[in-house]
Amino acid sequence: MSFIHKDFMLQNETAKHLYHDYAKDMPIYDYHCHLDPKLIRDNHHFDNITELWLGGDHYKWRAMRAQGIDEQFITGNAAPLEKFIKWAETLENAIGNPLYHWSQLELKMYFGIDELLTKENAEAIYHQANQYLKDNHVTTQSLIQQSNVKLICTTDGPLDHLEEHDAIKAQALSAAVLPAFRPDDAFNIQESSFKVFVESLEAITHQITTADAFIEALHKRIDYFHSKGSKLADHGIGELNYQTYSEEAIQAIFKKALNNESISHQEMGQFQTYLLFNLGKKYHELDWTMQIHFGAIRNNNTRQFKALGKDTGYDSINDQSNVAYHLNNILNMLATEDKLPKTILYNLNPIYNDIVTTTIANFQAPGVKSKVQHGAGWWFNDTKRGMLNQMASLSDQGMLMHFVGMLTDSRSFLSYSRHDYFRRILCTHIGQLVELGEVPNDDALLERMIKNICYNNAYNYFKLI
Repeated sequence: MSFIHKDFMLQNETAKHLYHDYAKDMPIYDYHCHLDPKLIRDNHHFDNITELWLGGDHYKWRAMRAQGIDEQFITGNAAPLEKFIKWAETLENAIGNPLYHWSQLELKMYFGIDELLTKENAEAIYHQANQYLKDNHVTTQSLIQQSNVKLICTTDGPLDHLEEHDAIKAQALSAAVLPAFRPDDAFNIQESSFKVFVESLEAITHQITTADAFIEALHKRIDYFHSKGSKLADHGIGELNYQTYSEEAIQAIFKKALNNESISHQEMGQFQTYLLFNLGKKYHELDWTMQIHFGAIRNNNTRQFKALGKDTGYDSINDQSNVAYHLNNILNMLATEDKLPKTILYNLNPIYNDIVTTTIANFQAPGVKSKVQHGAGWWFNDTKRGMLNQMASLSDQGMLMHFVGMLTDSRSFLSYSRHDYFRRILCTHIGQLVELGEVPNDDALLERMIKNICYNNAYNYFKLI
């Protein structure tokens, strides 16, 4: 029997029933990812598995560095076959890392390859996979269709014109591809790039000399995204920092930022609070969903950041004090005015799981099932352990039945296998509870739970298609 077989990760009979009868064939609703819409628009064909598998994948890059691989074989100019062999050398030493499961799962699902990838067979598998890509003309759109994806929300900045999305819409693909608003640049008032961002925003909206004008310009961009079908926003925040503020203080902070003057930690918090409040009200007005990903500390290796730039695998989990205070107050300032939009919270540091799940219970509202959600295990937590920890906290303090489920949060068109991985873990988890007698063996109830978490909850929560 191959390592990746039909019952892979399904550790009890109930899990096998739940997965094969209810989970396996559910469509995918990928409401947050980092796929490049240009590649979807152009229906990009992949010439080799190295481009498809290793390009932009900082998960794999981190593992290769841990194997002691030279950077030329990771992000450098080495030949595709050389890079692939170095990845195979890394993978055979990565037992225990989810990359081992994901990679073997991807080889099986997308190439029909059962053989375990090693340094010794890497060249043969490389050529076999490349022949498959050629013979089957594997493209971005064919992978989306093969994966049974019904919706993709890309991640787009406020300055993006979204022309790629217009072109994709005209192609009538099997999946809807919509933009999602990611205004991280608007929060970076301590960076010299902030002034450049404001000037670029000004060029496509109106003159911006005050914080009020800045908010109005961002609202215009939200309206533009809305006209293109977007109903999601996302915010990557390293540290939650709720601070009370006055309008006068905000105007002064904004002026300092435009002048590239030093901004204090308190002032950064005041501006973050001001932005979340004013953006959150706009999202509520348009019935958008606000996502907040918090707790990453980025670009920690200064030497490598200068050499390779951002998003190259030098980020890690952040920590901070008083997370509960900051998080509750951020949500409360919007809830107090009855302007809190549907909200999904993702914490990168798993020690905050119970803080998040007890916080979301404070801000639920009539008419929406779990209006405030604890998002799926994110980044360093989209592992078996991370997924189970997130589901355990949500079950303890909230409603697992209403969980909107998995997302790829990836730049790879093969990452849809992670939905399958999640579904297998979910079915084993629920199946174990059934066999322990902690959950009733009621097939109608179990079918509803599995199908809800795999697809139906996201479909009904976001209302995008």
